[in-house]
Amino acid sequence: MDIRSIMVATAASAALVAATTVAPAQEAPKAFAQCKACHKVEAGKNGVGPSLFGIYGGKLGQVAGFKYSDAHLKFAQQTVDEAFLTKYLADPKGTIPGNKMVFAGLKNPDDVKAVIAYLKTVK
Repeated sequence: MDIRSIMVATAASAALVAATTVAPAQEAPKAFAQCKACHKVEAGKNGVGPSLFGIYGGKLGQVAGFKYSDAHLKFAQQTVDEAFLTKYLADPKGTIPGNKMVFAGLKNPDDVKAVIAYLKTVK
């Protein structure tokens, strides 16, 4: 095999790998560090909290394999959209009273926006 054939084969292999690799979601903002203490962003991987993979645009309480609190399940038809997340991320206990999440909320509105923008990409 000559050098040209090797270069063509290498380029073809690289193109195949690039074409079959799923692009990762955007890099998580710094504020998401508080979330990832309990939540994973991989599909089907729950932590202390449910996986956040594909959560944006879906309904609450729908992540398979996660046991939600009764308080959370009362909101199971709530769509996880920007309006809901803006309230919930700032004040989880005030938005869903009695939920078991111990997180007090993000106090900086820019952090809330950054986390929402990130969650939109986690799919």
